[in-house]
Formats: sequence, structure tokens, C-alpha cells
Amino acid sequence: MADYDLAIIGGGINGCGIARDAAGRGLSVLLVEQGDLGSATSSASTKLIHGGLRYLEHFKFHLVRESIAERERLLQLAPHLVRPMRFVLPYVRGARPAFMLRLGFALYDWIGGRNTLPGSRVLDLADDPAGAPLKPGSHLGFEFSDCVVDDARLVIANAIGAREKGAEIRPRTRCVTARREDGRWHLVLQAGGKREIATARSLVNAAGPWVARVLETVLRRPSRIRIRLVKGSHIVVPRLHAHDRAYIMQNDDRRLVFAIPFAGDFTLIGTTEIDVSGDPTYAAATAEEILYICRAANAFFRVPVEPSKVKWTYAGVRALVDDGSGKPADVTRDYVLEVDGRYGEPPLISVFGGKLTTYRSLAEKVVAKLEHLFIPEPAWTGSVPLPGGDLGPGGIEELVAELRTRHSFLTEALARRWAHAYGTRAWKILGDVKRRDDLGTRLVGDLHAAELDYLRREEWASTAYDVLWRRTKLGLGASAAEVAALKAALSPAAQPETLAG
Repeated sequence: MADYDLAIIGGGINGCGIARDAAGRGLSVLLVEQGDLGSATSSASTKLIHGGLRYLEHFKFHLVRESIAERERLLQLAPHLVRPMRFVLPYVRGARPAFMLRLGFALYDWIGGRNTLPGSRVLDLADDPAGAPLKPGSHLGFEFSDCVVDDARLVIANAIGAREKGAEIRPRTRCVTARREDGRWHLVLQAGGKREIATARSLVNAAGPWVARVLETVLRRPSRIRIRLVKGSHIVVPRLHAHDRAYIMQNDDRRLVFAIPFAGDFTLIGTTEIDVSGDPTYAAATAEEILYICRAANAFFRVPVEPSKVKWTYAGVRALVDDGSGKPADVTRDYVLEVDGRYGEPPLISVFGGKLTTYRSLAEKVVAKLEHLFIPEPAWTGSVPLPGGDLGPGGIEELVAELRTRHSFLTEALARRWAHAYGTRAWKILGDVKRRDDLGTRLVGDLHAAELDYLRREEWASTAYDVLWRRTKLGLGASAAEVAALKAALSPAAQPETLAG
């Protein structure tokens, strides 16, 4: 029976971020996740690392300030995964007044301090290239800076970082029950039909949309926090415009819908926000939600957006702290950490709410609540790059050039995809590779056997969906024959022994 300082239930961005922080501060850490890492809400976001411009409408200045500070950090710590983007918001008569938008952008710039990214500006959409993809009629627009991210890969980077610091990461492992006994949490774990026991001096419930269910059915603990499950759905369509800026569209119900360049040849559009109940495992975009997103896009873009053109849909459920707001869009995105346990008892910390952008600062605060028990080493994640993020002053372009210089058989597209997905860890894929044939069989797109071996060995990938939609986005162009070849390569008979998972 293994014993740990900290056990974590939930392998999304918060759980993996907490594991990395705690392991790097000297704690022995176990993380268990019932599915694949980042397989639920954390890979079903709008792919933004942002300050939360719309939070200003609800006077959440502290959340905007924290979010912008974390945005700036993540730009430095994960430059391969987080990249700046300019966003264009066309003015819509009858929606938010122009003076309010001007004031909001000025405040956003002021809070952010314009540390790294350029500030906002007013556009004449009749003359600016950003107006070309839009339907005629709107001349006034606003442009500002935020960032986009590969959310699923951000989760994996944190999990790798946690493992490098000594944490044990266990995807596809369910915590069946957990109880306090003799100054420890006793956890019953189930994986692959087998059960085992682990003990820990502290426990974190970072189960995301399952946080309340874990409290009720696994931990048998009451909670004073009420949550509200809100589903957000997205669609991916062929790219709507040639330039590299994103759009924010003010829908007629006052909701904001994003249209973001995605995976090279596509545009990501979303999100809806509706209250849901039931098991978050089965969250999916409904026909009604797909139509809602299409209508929102069609109100702005010249190119028709129709359900028949949709290449991919996904949906995720967020467990938001119920603050009594009437509309799901108005519910706070702030997080609450609930601590359970009397003096002398092993503590339980439950994480309610949160967002991709603030996961790192949330993790610091969780570990800080354990300082009385462990006296951990100083906080460190604010200055140490995530795995693969140590690019150097030349950034992505220098890494792409070096990959192709040292391995001339790599295409520009493949080197660039690897640089953005893995950063400097791309060298681990190459290993002893000296020529193209050493990459092995081409399976899907430009993914070869060598990359698949890396994903299984280093990144816990075990299914075709893990590879096609979370570790990469190659599912967007995969043929049925390629998917079949990938599944065959992942079959038990074809799999070498793994080091991770």
C-alpha cells in the first residue's frame, strides 16, 4: 500500500497544475483521473488564455487583474502552447453602446499595463482588412489583444512537469471511495478491473464538473458550496478568412460568440452556454446549439456557415459557483477553495469553478493551504517554463529552423507542428532518428510511428481519440483508412511497453 503526502482526484488542468506545483515543492503526490488526462472540460474550452474582457461588465476587477497577470506569465512559461492573437469586435447598433466599449477597452488596457501585448485600437472596418470577411453595414470596430492555447496540450504539459518532479500520474484510474482513518485518507482505487489501496496525508478534489458527485458519493462529505453546471458547445468549420485575427460577435441575446483561426485550415466558433444536469461524461453539442452558433456567425460573415459544413463539434461542462445569476453567461468564473477537516484530521480541499487562464495561481493557493501540514518549499511555477517551453530568445522560429537543419528530411509543416505541440520536447520524438525511414510508418496525416511511440511512452495516450483530438488535432483531416491504421497500431499486440501511465 503506497503512502503519499497528497492525493488528487481529477486530471484536468487544475488537478495537473496542483500536482506539478506540489511535487516541485517537495511533496509526494498521487493524481488519479477516471478517463484520459484533460478528457472533459479542460479540452472542451474556447482555447483562450485571456483577461476576461466581459468580466468587466460584472465588475469582477480582481478576476480580470489576476487573469491578465497569469496570461502574461503563461506567454513566457509556455510560448510553444500559448500565442498572442488580436481580436476584432465589430460594433453592433442596439447592442453594447460604443462609449461603453471604448471605456471597457481602455480599462482593460490599463489593468493589463500593456506589459507584453499591444493595446486596443479603433478600426474602420470599411478600410481595414479585418472588415473584408464581414457582411457590409458595420464600419466601426475595436481590436485588442489576448491569447489562444492548445488546452489539452496545456494539461499534458503540466502532467509531464508533475511527473518530472516525482508525482505519480494515473489516468484511467477511478477513486471508488475515500475515508479518513488513523490520520490518513484511505483511497480505494480501481483501474483495469483491479482494485488497490493508497493512503495520503491530504486530499484534493479537483474533479471539475464531478466535484459535487465526488463529495457526495466518494467522500460522503457535505458541502456549503452550490454549483451550477453550464455546458458550452463549439463547432469547427473550414476557415472563414485568410488573415490571422479572431472575431468576437455580439449576438442579439447579448452573448459573445468567438470565431478563432484553428488548426491551420479551420475556424473554431463558440460557445453556447446553457444550464444542464445529469452526467457530464455525455456532454455533446445538440442540433439546436449547432444552429445557434451557425446563426450567430451568419449574422456577421459573408461566407455562409451551415451545419453541413461543420467538421467537428465538441462540448464541455463547467462546474461554476452558483452566485444566483439569472443567465448562465452571467455566472461568475471565479473559483472557490473549500477546506474540510477539523484540527488534527487529514485535510480535504475541494476546487469549485476556475478557468484555464488562472489554473497556475489556483494551484499555488491550494498548496498554500497545506503549508501548516508540510512546510513545502517556496512557490516556483511562476518562473520555471513548462516542459517544452524553454525555447530561448529565438522562440518557435529558431526551434523550427534547428529541427530542419539537424534533420533535413523534416518538412516545414511537420517541424512547425512539432514545435508548437511539443516545444523542445520534439527532440525526444527524434531520438536516434537519422533519416525519414527511421520515423516509421506514416499513420495519420504527417504522424508517423515514432511520434505515436512518443505519445504512448511519454504522454499517456492509449486510444485513437487521445491521439487524434487531444494530443493532436489530426482528426480534422483523418480518413477512415488512417483512423483504422492508427487503431491497429494502438492494439495490444502492436504496443511496446510504456514508461508513463
